[in-house]
Amino acid sequence: MDVEDLRTFVEVADAGGVTPAARRLGVSKSIVSRRLVRLEAELGVQLLARTTRGAALTEAGVTFRDHAARVCDEIDVAKETILPAGELRGRLRISAPLSFGPTHFAPVIAEMGRLHPQLHINSSYSDRFVDLISEGFDCAIRVGNLQPSRLIAKRIGPMHGHLVASPDYIEAHGSPETPEELTRHQAVMQGTEAWRLMDGDQIVTVNPNGRFKADNGVALVSAAAAGLGVAALPECLVEEHLRTGALVRVMTRYPVAEAGIYVVRPPGLHPARKVRVLTELLTAYFGQPPHLAQEVATSTTARSHISTTRTQRRSKI
Repeated sequence: MDVEDLRTFVEVADAGGVTPAARRLGVSKSIVSRRLVRLEAELGVQLLARTTRGAALTEAGVTFRDHAARVCDEIDVAKETILPAGELRGRLRISAPLSFGPTHFAPVIAEMGRLHPQLHINSSYSDRFVDLISEGFDCAIRVGNLQPSRLIAKRIGPMHGHLVASPDYIEAHGSPETPEELTRHQAVMQGTEAWRLMDGDQIVTVNPNGRFKADNGVALVSAAAAGLGVAALPECLVEEHLRTGALVRVMTRYPVAEAGIYVVRPPGLHPARKVRVLTELLTAYFGQPPHLAQEVATSTTARSHISTTRTQRRSKI
């Protein structure tokens, strides 16, 4: 039984159709169809019921899908075990946030592509939380406070934030001084999120209210700078506005609680080595003090820094 046929079946089952599976695999729809026909002929059962809307698993297909996925995972682990230590092949699909992914995460992902010329990397930038399993991503880079899920998460570094507002907003509405006062101010926010603030060693949760919402951090920065309300935003998005005075920090007695940067992957016993290598590179970069991380991001020494750090980490293991 051809492992590519098994892998193709799993992709079709997860994607819900031949067309999206072909797009994930980077092959034509006719190739996907031929592999499915060959696999069903080999097994002597129908695994998928083709419909005008896509493909639905038959009862046999539902049972066989999990077994086929485990076989593919085990073969990937076996291949990684016998490949030379530095060599990565195949495809890596990464989801990353749009707000600062292209500026902060993209250089590290590009460095991985340079270090592994036989690895095909497809990175997608969006501020929505993609479904890693159904959309076929190997991993995602996420920031903030993760909600409980079946996904396996690895923290790669801290994420610091600030409560900010424009001088015009403060002049018109005053500056909040306590969490209770903050709830009476206009907030610019993503949706219905809660803000986690520090009161000494204790975390205080605030549920802000506001009329302006956006699913993108850069859009929220613009709204705060325009005087629409108070915002809780990552430091890397507001540092330039703080420097120019377009935004100022508020409620400094109650700083935003530290959040994290994570690599998350679908559940499984064995993380793919390509995901482990990406995690190592990101940890080597974002695990540095903020001032050093900024230097690495903006200088031509990024490559050597990441590579050297990675080598040092390996020598300690």
